Amino acid sequence: MIKIDHKNTARLIDHTLLRPDATDSDIMLLCEEAVEHGFFSVCIHPSFVRRSKQILSASKIKISTVIGFPLGANTSHVKQYEALEAVLSGADELDIVINTGFVKSNNWKAAEKELADIMTITRGVIHKIIIETCNLTDDEKKKAAFMVMKTGAEFIKTSTGFGAGGAEVKDVELIKSATNGKIGIKAAGGIRTFNQVREFINAGATRIGTSSGVAIVQEALQRRE
Repeated sequence: MIKIDHKNTARLIDHTLLRPDATDSDIMLLCEEAVEHGFFSVCIHPSFVRRSKQILSASKIKISTVIGFPLGANTSHVKQYEALEAVLSGADELDIVINTGFVKSNNWKAAEKELADIMTITRGVIHKIIIETCNLTDDEKKKAAFMVMKTGAEFIKTSTGFGAGGAEVKDVELIKSATNGKIGIKAAGGIRTFNQVREFINAGATRIGTSSGVAIVQEALQRRE
């Protein structure tokens, strides 16, 4: 098992706030918490990217934002524009929702092209592709993982947190096995405890998305004491 303490746990976390009613004050607090605890990034809606960039300008905290969120069903051109605007506003990482309708229709070519087109116009940032595992069969999860790898994206992300289910350890294990560990895996959706983080990391996750980051690192710190 990988040894995980409060410090390396924090560096694996995208400190997330994607509530639809999030305010500017909420974003300010999120950014302050990210600096205080040393989280890898803040993950926020595109409308808050520019503000978060300003708040975190003196820190090393990255800015993650979501594209086509949470359904992934926007037209490809809309998702391209959203992604480009996010990068121009200061986003360092893009969490992009696949078009699940394409996948369930077995139209893998369209799903892959959409992602590849977005990545082509947003070179220089990290791309995390949300496959929303709760909507897919195990075979579709494997095919989606292969497709994401073909696009050259850096991460496969399990879930939006807004679907019928969130991250599951067995899905992280499946993705890692299918890809031979050759791509990053972000587990997200329903992760609220240090024990869960440890389980996901040992299953193969290399990044954690959670809105409970502060509670998780505090729990990790208490276990050390």
